[in-house]
Amino acid sequence: MLVLGLVLSLVIGLSLGLLGGGGSIVTVPVLHYALGLGVHEAIAGSLIVVAMTSSVALIPHARAGRVQWRTGLAFGAASMASAFAGGRLGALIPGTVLISAFALAMVAAGVAMLLRSRGPRGSPVCGHVRLPRVLGVGLGVGLVTGVLGAGGGFVIVPALTLFGGLAMCDAIGTSLLVIAMNAVAGVAGGALHTHVDTKTVVAVTALAVLGSLAGARVGRRVPAHHLQRVFGGFVIAVAAAILLGECA
Repeated sequence: MLVLGLVLSLVIGLSLGLLGGGGSIVTVPVLHYALGLGVHEAIAGSLIVVAMTSSVALIPHARAGRVQWRTGLAFGAASMASAFAGGRLGALIPGTVLISAFALAMVAAGVAMLLRSRGPRGSPVCGHVRLPRVLGVGLGVGLVTGVLGAGGGFVIVPALTLFGGLAMCDAIGTSLLVIAMNAVAGVAGGALHTHVDTKTVVAVTALAVLGSLAGARVGRRVPAHHLQRVFGGFVIAVAAAILLGECA
């Protein structure tokens, strides 16, 4: 299981670099099931992995001019407040409830990826930024991030295109900024309540960072809709295995 966990750590980063999200949704299962951390410890560790990985993956997108800082900071500021509250709330919820809720969030993420893979494949022209909706979605995404340890990229990317008026390539880069901000706030919210296995988290983070750099490098060469379809199916399969295991 250790080898599987380390391989999947690369996949976490690869997905973040390629798609601007998605990889963080499997970080908790990797830490909990493959590497043996407790549920609360896995969620806290996941937020650290996601914060570091998305921050590094953001750099090549920023250099290429694919980050809309104003929209991203507005979205991230709204979500940070609820992510901090979510981090404190998550520490009070039983582990079995959290992991089941996380599996349901994985199903939602997988379905969202599959739907996005069937949508328009061009790059939409940037439109008007609907700031109230961006802030509203940001609050919801932040709460999920803090409670469950998922970065929320599967929601952030479509939200930035639909409500933020961003082209897909800019939404992917900008989502990494939001994910990093959310994760940092979630870590702060849960820091006083949860111990973190530093060695395991550092190892997973290092591999995820390598994967994110590789993902950002090849992102323009691989059709995103193919990746979304494959990864969406993978996420749903993992969620089904978690739910079956918890119900057994």
